[in-house]
Amino acid sequence: MKNSADMTAADGEQSQFVKNSVLYKEFLAEREEILKHKWIESEKAGSDIGFEKALLDWIVRYRSSWRNKRMKEVRAEATTA
Repeated sequence: MKNSADMTAADGEQSQFVKNSVLYKEFLAEREEILKHKWIESEKAGSDIGFEKALLDWIVRYRSSWRNKRMKEVRAEATTA
């Protein structure tokens, strides 16, 4: 049976792996865009619209174009590297 120090080290390695993964980085970038959208729309409304409403609105209005732009940026970075 593994002791707690071994488990903590393994958890730390997995956590670092997740944080370095492309999927996690994309998740964080998308989340940041949603939070920006939430702030902008809340300012327009004069009160907090909430994360869920901002999320749904951003997905419907902006996600597709944001992802296309993001993919172009990733491809451009890959060709220059």
